[in-house]
Amino acid sequence: MSDISKLKQLNPAQAGLTLLDEFKAFAFKGNVIDLAVGVIIGAAFGKIVDSLVKNLIMPFISVLILGDQSYTTWHWVIRGIEIPYGLFLGDVVNFLIVALALFLFIVKFLGWLLKARKKQEEAVAAAPVLTKDQELLIQIRDLLDEKSGRTLPM
Repeated sequence: MSDISKLKQLNPAQAGLTLLDEFKAFAFKGNVIDLAVGVIIGAAFGKIVDSLVKNLIMPFISVLILGDQSYTTWHWVIRGIEIPYGLFLGDVVNFLIVALALFLFIVKFLGWLLKARKKQEEAVAAAPVLTKDQELLIQIRDLLDEKSGRTLPM
């Protein structure tokens, strides 16, 4: 088939709908939505940590260093140009707190959950599989329990 005949068979409306369908499949599948939620929560968490650093930790540090100025005004003056190293220190502390929080959550907390889940799966896998006779006996016991209206110990 020649290129010209391929071009004549091209239907722009159908190509547009296909592109729209592909976009919907991409934009609304679970992973993209989960990622968007994670980014939004991450941004909110970043604001909380930023506030923690700027409003609690750095003022406390400026009290400990015994200066009458807050860390935001700490600066060097070189040839008439101010270099605000206090703001940089605030951002470094902010980064360290975010990194620590992520480390504790991802490595320690999620690692602990994964280990606990793995142990639970191993325990379930190690549980003995019931034979057909045992399964039937359990069903008979349950039916008798239902009929009598009482429950028997396992």
